[in-house]
Amino acid sequence: MLSFWERESLSKYDYIIVGGGIVGCSTAYHLKKKKPKAEIAIIERGIFPSGASSKNAGFACFGSLTELVDDRKGLSNDEQLALVEKRWKGLLALRNILGEKNIGFEENGGFEVIRKAELPALEYLDHYNQLLRSIFNHDVYSLKPKLINEFGFNKNDIETIISNPFEGQIDTGKMIKSWWSLCSEMGIKIITGCELVEFEEDHDDVKLICQLGNQSFQLKANNIAICTNAFAEKWFNNEDINPGRGMVLVTHPVEKLKFKGVFHYDEGYFYFRNVGERVLIGGGRNLDKSTEDTTEFGINPKIKSAILHDLKELILPNQEFSIDMEWSGIMAFGKTKSPIIKKVSDKIAIGVRLGGMGVAIGTQVGQELHELLAD
Repeated sequence: MLSFWERESLSKYDYIIVGGGIVGCSTAYHLKKKKPKAEIAIIERGIFPSGASSKNAGFACFGSLTELVDDRKGLSNDEQLALVEKRWKGLLALRNILGEKNIGFEENGGFEVIRKAELPALEYLDHYNQLLRSIFNHDVYSLKPKLINEFGFNKNDIETIISNPFEGQIDTGKMIKSWWSLCSEMGIKIITGCELVEFEEDHDDVKLICQLGNQSFQLKANNIAICTNAFAEKWFNNEDINPGRGMVLVTHPVEKLKFKGVFHYDEGYFYFRNVGERVLIGGGRNLDKSTEDTTEFGINPKIKSAILHDLKELILPNQEFSIDMEWSGIMAFGKTKSPIIKKVSDKIAIGVRLGGMGVAIGTQVGQELHELLAD
């Protein structure tokens, strides 16, 4: 229960942002810049962000060639161009707001491993270079088959490598730490371990029933933003929000690791990168989508086995390695990869369904979401 003082001075805000990840922090940041006198709080159910903001692979990317080719099934050229531009603007905003050093940004490039199954996608390489030229003023994708040997990959299983000089990598932990530090410096209250159970809007404000351990209490706000990605589905089940679990493994340092950068294969479903001298690898939810369409954290043995096979046979052939850590994060997907950014009532807005591209578009989603609330 709350005291009189807590009820009167510590539980009422102009804006409450639900979700302490990239979108939530960006929304709060932009609101505070526009309305510096506003009382703003971010509530987060976990000690750290609960979805994928502090659990992702740290890819500063906007789409591999085979991923864009696959997206043609549901998006027009103009829609694809707009989506890539949103991701690119989001990456630039993230680097600009927090500072590249503060997020551990490294511009080592992005790459895609092309095997026989992906060769048909190369027919679209010139098409996408032309389409994306209006954003980058340069060819984005180029073939670099010599990198197969240079990176130490299995040349018997790989046909070529596509290089993308505009992509990079970040330290996901440093990024969230920087977001939380910046928000705190601006006077934004961050409340962790605070789970939103339900909320109700009336003509005066929005009442939020929250849970902290065994204690329930009420917060109030003039406006709220729901930025919980896949977990928003329980409140907005009429929206096209489908959870997708992603698994990540990290090795111990690998002696004389030959590659740097971020890598994709299999239409972007699998990905790996270096973290210093370690290898981070993850993905594979396409191998068992029915199981991975969940908000429950956990490790899928079938997918883990496939990842370890690729790590041993494709990426680190004839090299010794051992696994240091494994974890999972929860993303959100829909029939289209465009995020949902809209007001659902006079006082409530949502910014969710980031399509596995939270690092790229999260900051931009927050920027657009704050405009709906501020107006």
